[in-house]
Amino acid sequence: MDWERSRAAVPRFDWLDQVGSTNDVLREAEQGADAAPRPHGSVVVTDDQTRGRGRLGRTWLAPTGKTLAISVLLRPELPGGGPFPPDAYGWIPLLAGAAMTEAVRGAVHAASAARAEADEDDGTGRLDVELKWPNDVLISGYKVCGILSELVPDTGAVIVGAGLNLTLDEHDLPTLTSTSLLLATGVAPDADAVLVDYLTGLLALFERFAQAGADAAASGVADHVAGLCGTLGTEVRVELPGGAELVGVADRLDEHGRLVVVDRENGEPQSVAAGDVTHLRY
Repeated sequence: MDWERSRAAVPRFDWLDQVGSTNDVLREAEQGADAAPRPHGSVVVTDDQTRGRGRLGRTWLAPTGKTLAISVLLRPELPGGGPFPPDAYGWIPLLAGAAMTEAVRGAVHAASAARAEADEDDGTGRLDVELKWPNDVLISGYKVCGILSELVPDTGAVIVGAGLNLTLDEHDLPTLTSTSLLLATGVAPDADAVLVDYLTGLLALFERFAQAGADAAASGVADHVAGLCGTLGTEVRVELPGGAELVGVADRLDEHGRLVVVDRENGEPQSVAAGDVTHLRY
């Protein structure tokens, strides 16, 4: 695949046949011994990542050719070149999650159209694609993509890494709560179409956010993310850093992108900046 549409959407696009970590490639370009900083919006992609990682230091491994590891370099600057306020960085993984949610929705709709054209019974219209706070994308409750954002020290740059399950079958899945676009829809996705939708969506949301002074409400991205976030309004269990646990209703996102959970025990709202969220089903 030549990735024609995705290459045209960004200032620099590097496809690597195999790599340890796409995030590490961009970090080395920023900080390594032979550092050669890349422009905002630069992308590194592979379908064979051997040392991928997720949140909280977890490893992320997948069979060659069945997933995409995607890393995007962002340089947060306000109009005029000033740096983002520190609290604004919390919105970056949410913007990436929103962009990927919309890209996956596009793939699901494309699969539905393909099956309708083939006169096949189509179950894809019953699939719900949503963002799970802060940065997982779910198809009907099953994880199809995870996102890890990392700040590059001393540069202000942010690397957004995403792992998207394209054509994993049931024997490849890393967990019982995972899925792939192929498994969910019955149709092998157009990987370039999904990728370009994600890249253009992320860069457009980021630009809106930056141009509004990194104000999520004024830019409209707060409402946009909230509208895609299936966590809001649901009963959740949050495993907090340090081992504490919070159970309650996910009420809203605050001005910094934190999840506000109303504690089931005392009715008090608590803002969560980091934690593992489980949607509770009864």
